[in-house]
Amino acid sequence: MEGGHGTDADREDEDSESEILRDRFRLSTISIAEAEAKKNGMDISEPIVACIADLAFKYAEQLAKDLELFAQHAGRKSVNMEDVILSAHRNEHLAASLRSFSNDLKAKEPQSEKKRKKVSKKEDKASTSAVHIPDL
Repeated sequence: MEGGHGTDADREDEDSESEILRDRFRLSTISIAEAEAKKNGMDISEPIVACIADLAFKYAEQLAKDLELFAQHAGRKSVNMEDVILSAHRNEHLAASLRSFSNDLKAKEPQSEKKRKKVSKKEDKASTSAVHIPDL
């Protein structure tokens, strides 16, 4: 047992689950790439499709790590929408799309859901002003 992180069987189960998720992600990516190519009347070679799938998976892994770090830096255990928007800070178009999506979600959220959780003024201010990305 290394560092008290569980048994070898537990690690094997986690590795197996990770492999299944990775494979499903890659299959979905391949399916999307092939559908987009077909929709645009293009051919796409197998090595290119595999490369796109690998790049997408590696990007998703890095994004997940970044989001976790943003939440930890803010003293939270959960990732929130502000973390996702912050992750897009280098891509203004994506950040604007994410802000718009977030605002749409907030507008559709029932009033009872908004009032469900009592939040201290300090936490409320931190969650709403933690990230300020100016609109375009």
